[in-house]
Amino acid sequence: MDFVEILPGRLHQLRFPIGQAYLWQDADGSLTLVDAGHAGRAADVEGALRSLGRDPERLERIVLTHCHRDHVGAAEELAGRWGARVAAHRLDAPVIRGERPVPEPVLLDWEVPLYRHGLAVPEAPPTRVDREVEDGDVLPFGGGAVVVHAPGHTPGSIGVHLPEYGVLFTGDCVAAVERVMPGVFNTDRGQALASFRRLAALEPAVACFGHGDPLTRNTAAALLAAAAAEPVLP
Repeated sequence: MDFVEILPGRLHQLRFPIGQAYLWQDADGSLTLVDAGHAGRAADVEGALRSLGRDPERLERIVLTHCHRDHVGAAEELAGRWGARVAAHRLDAPVIRGERPVPEPVLLDWEVPLYRHGLAVPEAPPTRVDREVEDGDVLPFGGGAVVVHAPGHTPGSIGVHLPEYGVLFTGDCVAAVERVMPGVFNTDRGQALASFRRLAALEPAVACFGHGDPLTRNTAAALLAAAAAEPVLP
């Protein structure tokens, strides 16, 4: 696993073979993970924290952007080990807890081999959700982290916006693979495109994607241009 500094002293990207997570540190030293990586990666996350000089016992919360295995899998072990509270949207929480099946995506033909490759990631174990969030809820990190419901990838997908810092975590609603684009494997492509446009309209200075490198320059313009380029569905 690799980790990359995005904002000095504040924000790091944790990169796994498939997918990634983000570590935020507040001024008081408290830590938040946005997504957690897949099952079996908890020790790697702990190692990354220690290598950065962070105390894993300061991990206070894990915010899950949606219910897919490459984002959820390590959350239960990390939360159990360090006492972090897990937050997720109300609509994805039953899936994360193992009470309902993962919603099936409607795949475009070119997405099929990519989707099969993603299934190589271990299934996520049932994971507790301590707080079920809704659109507009504010979480106590990053100067007030605003939950933005962004359905379409899954019914309970969310973005997380830190207005004070101009940072946006998009989950898999947006990706950056060769270009900025809507995320793939969506349950409802029309909803996903509407969510893409809603997140782009926030005009962040930094965008952190579920897949692909973060944008730190000309971010708002790139997101708005990509959103405008996508066809409007009937």
